Amino acid sequence: LDRLRQAAENTNQNVAVLLDTKGPEIRTGFFADGAKSITVTKGEQLILTSDYSFKGDNKKLACSYPKLATSVTPGQSILVADGSLVLTVVSCDTATGEVATRVENNASLGERKNMNLPGVEVDLPTLTEKDVDDIVNWGIKNDIDLIAASFVRKASDVQYIRKILAENGGTGIKIISKIENQEGLDNYLDILQVTDGIMVARGDLGMEIPPEKVFLAQKYMIREANIAGKPVVTATQMMESMIKNPRPTRAECSDVANACYDGTDAVMLSGETANGGYFRQAVEIMANTCSEAESSVNFNVLYQSVRNSVKRRYQLSTSESLASSAVKTAVDVGAKCIVVYSESGATARHVAKFRPGMPVAVLTPSARVARQCFGTLKGCYAYVVDSLEDTDKLNEEVMRECRIAGIAKVGDPVVIICGTTFGKGSINQIKVEYLTDDPSKTYVRAHLDSNNAEFNGCTIS
Repeated sequence: LDRLRQAAENTNQNVAVLLDTKGPEIRTGFFADGAKSITVTKGEQLILTSDYSFKGDNKKLACSYPKLATSVTPGQSILVADGSLVLTVVSCDTATGEVATRVENNASLGERKNMNLPGVEVDLPTLTEKDVDDIVNWGIKNDIDLIAASFVRKASDVQYIRKILAENGGTGIKIISKIENQEGLDNYLDILQVTDGIMVARGDLGMEIPPEKVFLAQKYMIREANIAGKPVVTATQMMESMIKNPRPTRAECSDVANACYDGTDAVMLSGETANGGYFRQAVEIMANTCSEAESSVNFNVLYQSVRNSVKRRYQLSTSESLASSAVKTAVDVGAKCIVVYSESGATARHVAKFRPGMPVAVLTPSARVARQCFGTLKGCYAYVVDSLEDTDKLNEEVMRECRIAGIAKVGDPVVIICGTTFGKGSINQIKVEYLTDDPSKTYVRAHLDSNNAEFNGCTIS
């Protein structure tokens, strides 16, 4: 974490830090006689016991879920180790807490592998004791920006996490809800109302629902998040083959591009960068694929589509209406950039919601808001300023830096959303400024960093 923040400071980037909770996961147990793996054969019986202290073998295996025998029924499937082992429930003995299963395929299994129960409402808390400790004693203390809450199943899960954050001084941390099972999908609209963002976690989701339905769930979740104006991240197995190979498959590139077409705000790599041998190439190819996909999007049509979808659902708020008008104005005048002055990041989120086809520069006095906007909002670049009070000076600096960065040339329009009631988050003005080339104007430095100020501007590329 220290190295990341030092690198971000060295390159003058606002990099958000996300804490991923473990959540209510179920795992297999340990093996007897110091064995590191076991081999099971198709057609054989494998007993699962809820006594997690039991040291297992290829005949009987421990499971960390105490209520396994009362949760599953004969005929249901149990998936182990990301689906590499499929078990079918034959019988359940609630008295002993044991479940007899039939092995459906040959497999080699290591210790403490994840276990999924498709279609079962698991009776486990969303946050384990370890998750709470990680959030309170590590996340909040280290000033993280986002929490990826694993296996969110209902709105109360998000509200519970928010309560923990509020009680421990972490109210500024945003919650990204990971939808990973059928229960979460069933309660998705309720979750969407209370969360700050969504993560389409396709790995576990593909274990919990039929894999042929994952793409439908992805499109549904992204569309609803777009209409609600909540950032959505598509994750898991996007460039999976690049863990071992220097180039992705064509199907993987198509998967990334289709997520962009679906309307995702961000795509995420996991194993490819965590333990892959070609992490740099994975990031570069994914970024290039996203750029290619977005270059073929008609943003004018997209804006109208989002606006119409939103208006069919509900009346726009004042901030949403102004954001929509700003994007429409930027489209009409051919603006090269939209500049947003935002204290909380809410106005920036509303502007990003209407999918402008040009960069959005978010100026905020909060370093955390800058990191959160740059990390999750589509097309947004964020910059920390001392204050938003003197908008005229900020406008002058923004216009000068847009020209320096090559975003716009003299005579090009830039749309600026600014307000006059600072401290309350009120936004009440839209401006169209045109770049001028007046060398008599003095350079105004609004950024916190007083060193090398000429390099601390809106270097959007």
